[in-house]
Parts: sequence; C-alpha cells; structure tokens
Amino acid sequence: MSEAAVRLDNVSKVFPVPLRRRVNVALRDLNLEIAPGEVYGLLGPNGSGKSTTLKIIVGLVAPTRGRVTIFGRENSVVATRRDIGFLPENAYFHKFLSGEETLRFHAKLGGVPAGGIASRANELLETVGLTHARHARLGTYSKGMLQRIGLAQALIHKPKLLVLDEPTAALDPAGSHDIQNLITSLKREGATVLLSSHLLTQVQEVCDRVGILHRGKLLRQGRLGDLLGVANQTELVLENAPAELLAEIEREIEASGARLIARRQPQSSLEQFFLNVTGQPDE
Repeated sequence: MSEAAVRLDNVSKVFPVPLRRRVNVALRDLNLEIAPGEVYGLLGPNGSGKSTTLKIIVGLVAPTRGRVTIFGRENSVVATRRDIGFLPENAYFHKFLSGEETLRFHAKLGGVPAGGIASRANELLETVGLTHARHARLGTYSKGMLQRIGLAQALIHKPKLLVLDEPTAALDPAGSHDIQNLITSLKREGATVLLSSHLLTQVQEVCDRVGILHRGKLLRQGRLGDLLGVANQTELVLENAPAELLAEIEREIEASGARLIARRQPQSSLEQFFLNVTGQPDE
C-alpha cells in the first residue's frame, strides 16, 4: 500500500493573543489523509482554520502538537519541500521582476536544472495565459494576472503535491474555468492537489473528496457522491419510456421495453450541504 500524499495526525494549533490572558485555538486534533493522485477540497467559513492547515502542511507554520507527513516523510524535512508547490491566498511578489524573470527565479529556487529553466518557464507562461505579458513588470499586472503567475510559480518545479489557497481569487469566470481545467489535467498526470476555495460549484466539479472545517474541527469529510446523496430516495433515469409507464414504473418497466439508464441517489448541491453542516450547533 502506497504512503499517503498528506497525513495529519491529531494536529492542533494554538495562537497566543498578545496582551491578553487567552489563546486562539485555530485547529483541534485534526486528522486528515489524502491519497496520491487525489484532488481534495478543504472547505469552511472564514476563520475556520483552512489557511492555517495549509500553512502547517507546507511547513510555514509549526503545529502546537501533532504530526504531519508528506509522502511518508516528516514535513519538517527539507527534502519534502521539493515535492510541494504552494500558492497562498495573498502571495507576495517582487514587483520589479517581469513574469518570465519571476518564473526563472523560482525555477532556480526549486532546483530545476539550468538547461530546462527557459523551456519550463515558456511552457507555464502559455499554460496560464501570460505569454503576451512575459516581459511586463509584475507591478503592472492586474490581480487576476498576479494570481496566474502565482499558480505558474507553484508549478515550476513539477511538484507531486500542489497546495492551493483560493486559487481562483480575483479571476474572472473564464480564468476560473481555465484553472479548473488545469487542475483536472494535473490529476490526469498523477499530481495530488489540495485546495481551499469559496467557490463551491468549482470544488464540486474538480474534487474527489472534500472536508468541511468549522471552528478548527473537521466536521465531515468523504467522497462527494456519498456526502451529497439524498437519503431514502432513488432516481430512475429512463430512455424512450411511454407516459403510461410512469404510473406503474416498478412493475411495468421491463415489459414496456423501456431501458433503465441509471439508478442512483438524487444529489443535493455542495453549497447546500456546506450550509447544513456549518449551520449545525456545536455538540
């Protein structure tokens, strides 16, 4: 059995509040496992601990207690950093560099061989739709363009794990759709993607599993089909069924010549499921 791409065991994070005799508990005994090649969506209201979780996974924040491993190795090991590409929610950029210079800079930091840096930068500029702005300074980029160059720098060293905090922030609908397609193509190539997003429709389109954080606790997680199924209901999808068949469908379907296309649970939306879970009172 292969090692989990990401594994969190009883991870908690407590932040002291300066000048006050209290603390802010950001995460409470979080257990999470993401399989290699999986696209996992981490959802939650503002302040639920999503960004803190992502920062702990990539090693920017140390947990107060608990253990984090990336492909079987402790995430504190420097070598694990080469396996991770990270796009934070509010990325910082050197505004005096051009888009191409930014990617070359991050390629060197990521250990990309010198002979492959130029071609890799060209490839990603085309992937994120910034070839036309390759020589423009980042100080002239729009918010959406900065988000695209941020995604490109996260991918520059071909990481096995891509961690994205609000990857479609500041993007228009076409840009969001492009990112969705990119995540799908990365999955086909075997990459593991962990993303946090407020765009639940997009999450529903690209994620294999989701987890919902609320006040630092993981309330629910699972495959979308299991979470969104409406209990005690079944749909029958028929092709070429005559109108009279509807009244006696269970008894007459075989004799009528209609073909049963699918039998499944009706699905609610991920947005409605999210609101139901996070709207529950604390136990």
